[in-house]
Amino acid sequence: MTFLSSRLSWLSHAWSEPGLHVAKHLAHVTIFLSIIIVFSLSSGTLNGGARTYSAATSGAATSGSATKLHHSIDANNNNIDPVDHRADAEAAAADGADGSKDKKKLPPPPPPPPDDGGAGPSLPHPLLLLLQLLRFLPILAFPQSLFNFLGLTCFNAFPARAKLKGSPLLAPFICLRVVTRGDYPDLVRSNVARNLETCQRVCMENYHFEVVTDIKIDLPENKRVRQLVVPTSYRTKSGAMFKARALQYCLEEDVNVLADNDWIVHLDEETIVTDAALRGILNFVLDGKHQFGQGLITYANEYIQNWFTTLADSFRVSDDMGKLRFQLKMFHKPLFGWKGSYVVTQVGAERRVTFDHGPDGSVAEDNFFGMVAQRDGYSFDFIEGEMWEKSPFTIYDFLQQRKRWLQGLLLVVHNRQIPIKTKWLMAMSLYSWVTMPVAIVTVALSAVFPVFVPWPLNFITAFVGGVNIYMYIFGVIKSFRVDRLGWLRMIACIAGALVTMPFNMLVENIAVLKGLYGDKYKFYVVKKLTMTDSSVVNVV
Repeated sequence: MTFLSSRLSWLSHAWSEPGLHVAKHLAHVTIFLSIIIVFSLSSGTLNGGARTYSAATSGAATSGSATKLHHSIDANNNNIDPVDHRADAEAAAADGADGSKDKKKLPPPPPPPPDDGGAGPSLPHPLLLLLQLLRFLPILAFPQSLFNFLGLTCFNAFPARAKLKGSPLLAPFICLRVVTRGDYPDLVRSNVARNLETCQRVCMENYHFEVVTDIKIDLPENKRVRQLVVPTSYRTKSGAMFKARALQYCLEEDVNVLADNDWIVHLDEETIVTDAALRGILNFVLDGKHQFGQGLITYANEYIQNWFTTLADSFRVSDDMGKLRFQLKMFHKPLFGWKGSYVVTQVGAERRVTFDHGPDGSVAEDNFFGMVAQRDGYSFDFIEGEMWEKSPFTIYDFLQQRKRWLQGLLLVVHNRQIPIKTKWLMAMSLYSWVTMPVAIVTVALSAVFPVFVPWPLNFITAFVGGVNIYMYIFGVIKSFRVDRLGWLRMIACIAGALVTMPFNMLVENIAVLKGLYGDKYKFYVVKKLTMTDSSVVNVV
């Protein structure tokens, strides 16, 4: 047992050696493709019975038609050549009389099954038609699943650590901006101090922190920390609310101290900056080709408060490495949207786009901002290096968080300021989320009442299912890292993610139902606690 443990420990560390990045990626792609192939081959169980039944019906109908055609030809022959017919009849009578010849009689053809579309007699035709139409719902999720697949396979999923491409001394000025309501002052103080140490370790010089808060926080005196308290009397021109209001306050002429060619790194109050993320940000701003950027956030670092929500958020990690990375690297646009943290913006571009977009742009202010920037022709890119955050501490907070995201996206997609050509992919992604409860029920019913669907649609359904399943697996591998846990614990975490997946889908479905009928102009903030150890060095 000791030998096995030592071998597994050696394998865990060897697997994490820098030289194995390509090998890890190839292994990951192989597993990914295998899962999709398995799903595609097994997808026939959803409509294979219907296809067979339909083929049998078609074959029986063809046989019946052939029999009718044969009799019709015989009848026609009777009219055309009655002499031959009488000769045949006399010969047959003679054979029957002397019994010298055996007449083989063909069995009568079986009656064709009832024409019910292949779903069985117990399913009424209107319901059959409805079930067939609902089987098209997975098409809504196909674009984002395709982007996730391409992002996770076309780019190395296990890249080497980002290296600086220039001196930090030559980098433009960077403002790391934290927006908070001020409800968790200890958390803000702890994370600001910790992130300051990380900036010093990377040898950054041209930077400072801004803490934007509704309630004043007792922060230690530091020349690199500036606190902005948003006045209760402050109103934007369009009536922006919540976080969008605070972000817009920072851009006002009498408040802003940044030049247009400076840069802002937007952080949540619980965000932990890593060395790798700062190196990626420095490379991004030194390059200067794009006005906006975003990178990967993981949720399984250090202390884990809630294993269910953390494992569920492994899907978001895969989404960052898949869809987000592919859209920003290939198209340089947030076609499906982006997040509100680990956002890097050029000050001049942010001031022109603004966060002042009224109530509709105040619930999912990050996505509204991204859609407006995309509409106006700005360029985006993916930033290497990860930051750390925490998943919601309770399932209730997890539910409320998803509900707010859904409601905010509904406001973005239905807002007329954003043209359809800009938001159509986001709309498809959103509607696939909204219709997820119906889609799941439809797939389940298809196993009981098989319906015939075209094979491309069946493949799309299998592809979407395979991609989503694997995203949980990859998210766990990317979040927990085998060199920290070892293979046995890693396998346990992967199994846990797969086991919790049905419950996660249940919570997501509840969030959809509550989000569709609740008040959309609310901004729920999840509960946060100080669970980090400031002595930990975040060198990822």
